Amino acid sequence: MAAGKNNIRSTIDIPAPLYRELKEQAAQQGTSVRERTTQGAKPVLPKSDLPPRRRVTSPLIQSSGPRVRLSSEKLYELIEFP
Repeated sequence: MAAGKNNIRSTIDIPAPLYRELKEQAAQQGTSVRERTTQGAKPVLPKSDLPPRRRVTSPLIQSSGPRVRLSSEKLYELIEFP
């Protein structure tokens, strides 16, 4: 996992015995301490049931009727304000 524009560099303090164990485990699995730390952080994050966001495009509601162009000025003329 190389540093890139989607990564953030951070400094954390890890107790020495835990770091040695983490480093040993990473070496046995052929990964880096960085990858093992990232893998370890994922399970503690809350899972989202929401689908990924999609970009909204206009018009939101499709109409088969004629297209009407309104300016802000025209809307203010048509809407009564108190």
